[in-house]
Amino acid sequence: MLLRLVRRSYAAVRPLSTEAATTVKSTSLGGGTSTTTSLEGDTSIATSTRGRDTLGKRLLSLVYAKRSAVIAIRKWKEQGHPVRKYELNRIVRELRKHKRYKHALEVCEWMRVQDDIQLLSGDYAVHLDLIAKVRGMNSAEKFFEDLPDNLKVQTTCTALLHTYVQHKDIAKAESLMEKMSECGFLKYPLPYNHMLTLYISQGQLEKVPGLIQELKKNTSPDIVTYNLELAVFASQNNVEAAEKAFLELKKEKLDPDWITFSTLTNIYIKNSLQDKAKSTLREMEKRISRKTRAAYASLISLHTNLESKDEVFRIWKEMKSIFRKLNDTEYTCIISSLLKLNEFGEAMSLYTEWESVSVTKDTRISNLIVAAYINKNEMEKAVDFHNRMVQKGISPSCTTWELLTRGYLKQKEMDKVLEYFKKAVTSVSKWDPDTKMVQEMFHVVEEQGNIQVAEQLLVTLRHAKYVNTKIYNALLRTYVNAGKMPMIVAERMKKDNVKMDEETQKLIGLTSKMTVTEVPNSVA
Repeated sequence: MLLRLVRRSYAAVRPLSTEAATTVKSTSLGGGTSTTTSLEGDTSIATSTRGRDTLGKRLLSLVYAKRSAVIAIRKWKEQGHPVRKYELNRIVRELRKHKRYKHALEVCEWMRVQDDIQLLSGDYAVHLDLIAKVRGMNSAEKFFEDLPDNLKVQTTCTALLHTYVQHKDIAKAESLMEKMSECGFLKYPLPYNHMLTLYISQGQLEKVPGLIQELKKNTSPDIVTYNLELAVFASQNNVEAAEKAFLELKKEKLDPDWITFSTLTNIYIKNSLQDKAKSTLREMEKRISRKTRAAYASLISLHTNLESKDEVFRIWKEMKSIFRKLNDTEYTCIISSLLKLNEFGEAMSLYTEWESVSVTKDTRISNLIVAAYINKNEMEKAVDFHNRMVQKGISPSCTTWELLTRGYLKQKEMDKVLEYFKKAVTSVSKWDPDTKMVQEMFHVVEEQGNIQVAEQLLVTLRHAKYVNTKIYNALLRTYVNAGKMPMIVAERMKKDNVKMDEETQKLIGLTSKMTVTEVPNSVA
């Protein structure tokens, strides 16, 4: 929940947007002259050029990354069309919006080598950010280091800081903040917001209060700062601190946005303050629009947590009237909400609707229905639905197989458990161990004394490179319950580089007096 709140707040930071018309005066990091950075206007290519051929349309039509933006610009010029900087800046903005970072970077690099285009520090900040996205943090650092001193200013430093935050490099981010402080670049809240995001995402919440105090000494917090602070209080379930922060932002004459009220509502719901939650939810709804699309999914989730079925259906109906096409995230939200509200029929109906229009075939949405059947202990229907997924061209993921594994584990059908667990482990290049599920599997085979399944589980876990002393002890306990003696356990543990503990030695001693079993085929 905390990370989701942080992502919402962080999305509002807009560190390198060419959308806002702003002017920032900065002092050079290298001690040179001051420079003025102008970020261009926000006219949208998609809406302003409808019906005629434009450079923007040509560049946006380069769907495949291998196609060259530079070639497209050259052809445009060869046909006698002018190429203006403000237009290219708008194109870069649109490309970034659609996550077409490679083409956006090519446009920036083309502008940089044009004698008739004068770039400002804000342009270099965008360029640096795109290099980080396309070529990585080291390349972005090299780009910054190679800039002349008069361009190592507030905007480009903040862009580099943003890169460190995205790569979760706390040491480099803190070091850069110190240098920016020395140069007087911390006179506005954006760098602090970046650092707050980094600390929160890495769980270093103890650093947040001190950083906010430092921010207040040098500048004034903005709404993003307060939203990040509220996210921390939400994670701590601290209603009093959250309300105090909200009063403070109102005193500072800042306008709370939908994220502010969404976070407050979440805090109130978690603390069973229903009336307050409903009040903040109404305030949240007043602040959403077509431009704040993510807010609608948040509204649905919050109404779900308040068990307001009618409101969930109302918001969904409103979304369908506003947006021409709903995305996977929105279908995930409504389907999971309806399942929480025990509206399985409605959830299935919307799943079928998604299935008919989806081009992504995102397994995560199908997994919601698989999980719902399993939660209802309807394994036959879960498997039938899985077969329907496959027929519809939706490929099962590791999560799908793990869900089915858990379903059969609840029923203690260990042959089926083994079948689906093997598929889970082999469906990915590196399996992320689910220790709780492994413990539960061995607990059941121990109870049953099922040494055949226990041995095969060991083989599967060896394939996943997840074998340890606890697993071998569970295997030995299974043999104890079966009244059998395993063969060459010490040799197998040595081969797997697993050490014995006191329990291992005790269990080997117990089983040594039991009936001898054959060496398992997987070991022989």
